[in-house]
Amino acid sequence: MTLPIRNSRIRLSQGQLFWREVGQGAALVFLHGSWTDSSQWLPLVERLSQTYHCVAPDLLGFAESERPKLHYSIELQVECLAEYLEALKLRQVYLVGHSLGGWIAASYALRFADQVKGLVLLSPEGVQLEGGDRWQWSRWLTRQPPLALWLLKLLLPFAKVFGWRESIERSLQLRQTLMRSPVACKLLFNRRNAEIRAELLSTDRISCLKLPILILQGQDDATAARPNQAIAQAPQAELKLISNVDPDLLQTESRAIATEIRKFIETL
Repeated sequence: MTLPIRNSRIRLSQGQLFWREVGQGAALVFLHGSWTDSSQWLPLVERLSQTYHCVAPDLLGFAESERPKLHYSIELQVECLAEYLEALKLRQVYLVGHSLGGWIAASYALRFADQVKGLVLLSPEGVQLEGGDRWQWSRWLTRQPPLALWLLKLLLPFAKVFGWRESIERSLQLRQTLMRSPVACKLLFNRRNAEIRAELLSTDRISCLKLPILILQGQDDATAARPNQAIAQAPQAELKLISNVDPDLLQTESRAIATEIRKFIETL
């Protein structure tokens, strides 16, 4: 039997937070990815809520949560999460984070290690890697004033002649997707580089994550391989591969993910 999910809101010092909640037992707190919201967890929550207390907030500035005029940072999201969990009297939790939510979850565990019993990470953002800036193109596409948008639209009538049309249309679609989540853009690449670097999960910070960590990766997900392998160097981290035919693991492989999470918690 599927349990009814409760939708709630709470006023915190940083702004109002919306969340979904269902089930009883050990508390699992789900932190969503960069370009989505707490609804992305529904297929997984449906499978886990018979055994666990599942809590899935919209991060501050996303979806149904308030978007106050603040300077957004990972540290601000960590502070908001801390106040939120304290208000709900959830003082011992498992954090499950995807993408941006994984960065926030790991940063929370670094600051409040005594409150986090374990981390489950899927394609976490914010891992410091050597090499190029993978967000450079996205930064250019979303920069204000929107020079990239003007230039791409200016080139579009000539694009077919030069074979650029498909590439330009992909870039315009990407910009549209990115602009739907301005706070994610701010956190990931539209801040001062020095501020972002200070919050990245560096090798030294990863080595301080001395708690059980489960990293889940689609077998064919080459994009997530490098950050996942970096996190896997943490003292108690384990990387598990999941067979997948679709990059959206949460939608297509929720059964396998739920099984791995149960096994992870039961062994602790």
